[in-house]
Amino acid sequence: MLKVLYLAGGVAGAIGLSQFPEFSQQYLQRLAGQVDALTVVVADFDDSAVEAGLTRDEAMAQYAGTPFLDERHEDMAATFARLDRLSANLALLRAATPLERLAMPHRFADRELLEDTFADYAPAVPTTTAGAISAGIGYALGWLLLAGLVTLILWPVRRMRGASSSRQRA
Repeated sequence: MLKVLYLAGGVAGAIGLSQFPEFSQQYLQRLAGQVDALTVVVADFDDSAVEAGLTRDEAMAQYAGTPFLDERHEDMAATFARLDRLSANLALLRAATPLERLAMPHRFADRELLEDTFADYAPAVPTTTAGAISAGIGYALGWLLLAGLVTLILWPVRRMRGASSSRQRA
């Protein structure tokens, strides 16, 4: 019975993790689009600053004094920070293979992009080497996770059985 349960855990892990290479590819495409869009906004801001004879920092300093300008200052500061963060993630994810991306979950940290990618993602049969290897890793992880949980749950029961059989022998 336990072997069947472990097998089910392994199969569930294989199915789940085999989808990661394609999901990461779709996330990467959305990430690139987001970086492109933010780059346009930042470039437009920088161009306006240059036309006014200001640096970015000087232009940002002028975003103050009224509630609206204070809000715009915060919005632009957040835009600059997001562009920097997403650009760094994009560069690293593009340089990584699909299997290397498995070790980079922190680079998939943009909640909005993750939710949008997941909302449009449709699971498919993995037909790539990376998908097959991911499935194998997922199988092993699923098997081990379920085996660990069962062992942890049954540990007190086995301990009690061991204690009672020791008493019976004595």
